[in-house]
Amino acid sequence: MAGATRSKLVERETTGTDAVAAGAVALSAILFVISLAALFERVTISEPVAGVPMVTLIGGLLVLLGGAVIAFGVGSRLGYVETQPSSDAGLIAATVAGIAWFTVAGGAASQTLGLGTVGGIVGGVVVGAAAFAVAVLTREDIGSTVPIGSLSLLTGLVFIADVVGPTWIWDLGWQQTASLTAEFVIPVATLFSTLFAGWAAAKAYGGFGARGRRMGAYTLIYLNALSIVAFLFILVAFVVVQGVPGLMTGVQFGAGVGPETTLFGFTFTWPLYVPFVMNGVALLNDFQGVLPAIVGTIWLVIGAVLFAVPLGLGAAVFLTEYAERGRFTQAVEVATNGLWSTPSIVFGLFGFAFLVPRFGNQKSLLSGMLTLGFMLLPLVVITSREAMIAVPDEYRDASVALGVSKWETIRSVVLPAALPGVVTGVILGVGRIAGETAPILLTMAGGTFVPGSQTVDVIGGFEFTSTPPFVANEALLTATSALPYQLFALITAGVGLGDNVADPQGFRWATALVLLVVVLSFYAIGIATRYYFRSKLRHE
Repeated sequence: MAGATRSKLVERETTGTDAVAAGAVALSAILFVISLAALFERVTISEPVAGVPMVTLIGGLLVLLGGAVIAFGVGSRLGYVETQPSSDAGLIAATVAGIAWFTVAGGAASQTLGLGTVGGIVGGVVVGAAAFAVAVLTREDIGSTVPIGSLSLLTGLVFIADVVGPTWIWDLGWQQTASLTAEFVIPVATLFSTLFAGWAAAKAYGGFGARGRRMGAYTLIYLNALSIVAFLFILVAFVVVQGVPGLMTGVQFGAGVGPETTLFGFTFTWPLYVPFVMNGVALLNDFQGVLPAIVGTIWLVIGAVLFAVPLGLGAAVFLTEYAERGRFTQAVEVATNGLWSTPSIVFGLFGFAFLVPRFGNQKSLLSGMLTLGFMLLPLVVITSREAMIAVPDEYRDASVALGVSKWETIRSVVLPAALPGVVTGVILGVGRIAGETAPILLTMAGGTFVPGSQTVDVIGGFEFTSTPPFVANEALLTATSALPYQLFALITAGVGLGDNVADPQGFRWATALVLLVVVLSFYAIGIATRYYFRSKLRHE
């Protein structure tokens, strides 16, 4: 329309001050990443970057960030920046500022000024109260920026002045070895200063008010999500880097280099030979491996899932579709929630006291399967119930209106719609039980180093008998190894190495890497299953 005017409520033009605020948000994200990398020792604070000490570089960036935040708030208060601030920063922002300044001022008074514990507490209370008052008694543009920006500015100046340098140590005085080092304090101080300053910069970029608070909340959420993803990536990458050398020891690729395998009557030779995952432990092996532990872990998870999923799903169907809501269902709900939060060692003791005596009074694979199955069962019941409750009642009503019986409605309507949620619960449960050590230690562990010839063969162990229960399987009643227990024994207890392994450290990390791969493989199978059922629902 020719006579239309552009409203600021519809479109907000980017100005130089907006660019400064956006740059401050970007700088806070960069500092956040640097502090995470330094905290996990991916960046060394004692080494210079382009000739500039890392601590000085971080301090300079913090000073720049704090100065930009303060300048924006003061500019808004003086009318140089167009914003819409509220009358105060709010109790949450004031509380955060007060706690942050209490911590900084208390530490500085007790350690730097030498005032002791009492002096540190008094100084922290005075400064923290002042920061709280500034945030509460002044307008939002000042209350949200000056206390937070000053914190970032002070932290940066402390780093630049080398008050806290790469060799700095704070002796806590609790024990002879209790102290905080610069490798921990500098990244943590940078991390929190960056979080607060990034939040304030995002509020400034949004012009304060409702829009600014929303952008500040988004910034905190994004930075925390980034830290979670970064932690997972660093953890996995660290295990991979440490474990690959041991895993690749003796690897060969070519025709006829792998072991012979018979499958469905056909015998073939693997073109890839990875001794660590294809060998057990034997005196004549050039390279030792953990094949029995891998197979034992896989069978443990399969047995637990086969035991818990049908039983848990059936219980969820009864509680959701048949049982009336009352004290009984409430008691079951409380019991399942309590069982899921029960420590794994309690389940291990249950298996040791109740299951092991009933299977020949010795540790066995079957005892381990059932113990982990009991651990998985509560989560299957909880998630299956929630998934079935989430199915709209319109689905059930439409099925009944067509004359379909209740069981057919459950089988053909409710369960297919709830299966993605059920699979999600199973994925979460498998992630827990696959890495448990205590239940395996008490119910199944049969040794740290197991020869490859003793790899458990559950399928080939079944035999039909003429007496009840008309089937027997010695493999299920045999103690074997599993990756979590083997990793515990190798790293924590330090047993089973000696002359058996040429590189004990590489063997430990390779075992951890294989355990991680096995757990992630179960996750991948579960996620693929969930997407399959979701696609079937969309297709239908």
